[in-house]
Amino acid sequence: MCMPFSTVLFKHCFLWILTAMCPPTTPAPAPMSTSTSTTSGQVAFAGVNIAGFDFGCQIDGTCDITQTFDVASTGDGIQQMQHFVQDDGLNAFRLPVAWQYLVNNQLGGPLDATNAAAYDKLVMGCAGVAKMCIIDIHNYARYNGMIIAQDPSGQGPTDAQYTSLLSQLATKYANVSNVAFDIMNEPHDIPDINRWAQSSQAAVTAIRNAGATTQQILIPGTNFTSAQTFATLSGPALLNVTNPDGSTTNLMFNVHRYLDSDGSGTHANCVDNNINDSFMPLANFLRTNNRVAMLTETGGGPTDASCMQLLCEQNDFINQNSDVFKGVVSWAAGGFDTTYVITERPAETQGANGTTFTDQPLVTQCIVGKFRGASGIL
Repeated sequence: MCMPFSTVLFKHCFLWILTAMCPPTTPAPAPMSTSTSTTSGQVAFAGVNIAGFDFGCQIDGTCDITQTFDVASTGDGIQQMQHFVQDDGLNAFRLPVAWQYLVNNQLGGPLDATNAAAYDKLVMGCAGVAKMCIIDIHNYARYNGMIIAQDPSGQGPTDAQYTSLLSQLATKYANVSNVAFDIMNEPHDIPDINRWAQSSQAAVTAIRNAGATTQQILIPGTNFTSAQTFATLSGPALLNVTNPDGSTTNLMFNVHRYLDSDGSGTHANCVDNNINDSFMPLANFLRTNNRVAMLTETGGGPTDASCMQLLCEQNDFINQNSDVFKGVVSWAAGGFDTTYVITERPAETQGANGTTFTDQPLVTQCIVGKFRGASGIL
């Protein structure tokens, strides 16, 4: 049931290179207040990634769909979401899926009836209990190794082929108000960020023109959409992405940030709360430009003491700046088993009254403990 080890190990491996350029610093204590903060409230949306339909995807955008794990039909992803909502007071889930899976390896083609129906079961299972259900195209701005619209080979997927997928999904879910669209997971090594902004604009326009006029759209930057570099590397270009009417209503930037030594999310221990180098400058950027963001991947070892401290500090800061940070969705439950290095899959016990779920300690302390009862109101 767990993700293949190759996928886990390489999910963020390019970030390891950044360690030499940006070595980890001694964790700074979480400030109780900050000059950039305008609120001491709580984010509107909080929850967990429900992985499975992305299994088999690598960071070069290749996805072996024979490894896809149907976490809705043969797993217990829906039951996990029900637990996180009903028992824990969480309200948002991100649902990673492979581009290739949805179109059955036919680039630019229609949604595959069988595969789209399997994924739809997870989406609608989420929609029945949560305030936000995020469709996440988990392909790193690539399809079978080639970058969208700007691959050096000249043979990569076009904007039209990319937006065909999003347009079909938006048509399918246009009347499901709590579905949101994460237009791409973790773009990286993008040759031209301004050209990626054009692809992002095409994605937003396609979703809105397909009838999904009010749902949230999450827009990622390059460098694995790192919160650490977003304000300087991606944000200035992506500020130009708007709705067709020129507004930015219901558009959020999407960022990721892990707490381990190389920011890859592949180690159980944590070394930094990410406040001074990532979330404080990002909050300033967002506030200056009147924009908002959502953190859709973060996490650490489920029982590690350093993560218990540092992830809680990070999430305290995000709550304190909830005017610009609208949500946190941590990584990951769903098809992962409880041996995965940063698992958030709850332990399950079968009893006379059905299945009892017991959360991982890190989830209890730093996710549920910080975000229980998130309002779901922007």
